Amino acid sequence: MAALCVLAVSALTLLTGCGEEDPDAGTNGVGRLPARKIQTQSRAAADAAPAVHLAGTVVTGGVTFTLDMRLKSGGGSGSVTSKGSTFQLLRVGDELYVKADAAFWNHGGDTSAAGKLDGKYVKVPQQDPAYRKFSGFTEKDVLLPALLTLHGELATAGHHTQAGTRTIRVTGDGGPGGTLDVSLEGKPYPLRLVRGGGAGTLTFSEWGKDFPAAEPAKSETVDYGGQLPGS
Repeated sequence: MAALCVLAVSALTLLTGCGEEDPDAGTNGVGRLPARKIQTQSRAAADAAPAVHLAGTVVTGGVTFTLDMRLKSGGGSGSVTSKGSTFQLLRVGDELYVKADAAFWNHGGDTSAAGKLDGKYVKVPQQDPAYRKFSGFTEKDVLLPALLTLHGELATAGHHTQAGTRTIRVTGDGGPGGTLDVSLEGKPYPLRLVRGGGAGTLTFSEWGKDFPAAEPAKSETVDYGGQLPGS
C-alpha cells in the first residue's frame, strides 16, 4: 500500500510538472492584458516617470538622427548625431544650449564665427529657428508622445527580454506599424521601440533616475547675440 501511495504521488508530480509554466507568473500582470491596454498603461507609466534615458536612432524626413539623451520635466541633456556631425544639447528650464565643434557651425562659411563658437555652450535665443528645431530633442513631454506610437491594429507578440528584463511585445499591424517591448517587472515602462516604416529603433532605460541639468559656467558659454549660423 505504501508503495502504491508513493507511486501515485510521483505520478501526480510528474503530471503537474508537464504543464506549461505561466510566462506571466511573478510579473506586473500587464502581459495578460489586451494589446491596446498594454500600450495605454505603458504610455501612462512613461508620462508619470520623472526622468528617462533614451538611446538609438530616429529617421525623419529621410534624415537619420542618432540620439543619446536624458530627459526630465525641467530639462534635458545629451548628444545628437546626424550626417556625420555630433552636437551636445543642454536645456535648463527654458534656456537651451548647443555645444559643437567649428565644423558644425561653419555651414554658412563664416569661419570667424565658427571659431568663436567652437567647443562652447552656445545659448540659443528662443526666437531663433534653431530653438524649436533643437529643443524638441530635450523635451520629455514632447518627444516621448511623438515616439511611443504604434500604427495599425495592435496585437501582442509573445514574451521577450530587454537588457535582462522580461517584456511583453506589442505590434502594430503585425510589425510594419512598429513594435514596443513593455516591462513585465515593476512599472510597465517602455523598454524598446522599433518604429514603423523603418523610422528608427530606440531603447529606454533609467526610468525615474534623476540627473544633473545645470547651466554651464560663464567661461564655457557664448551668447551669440543674434541668429545662429546655419539656423
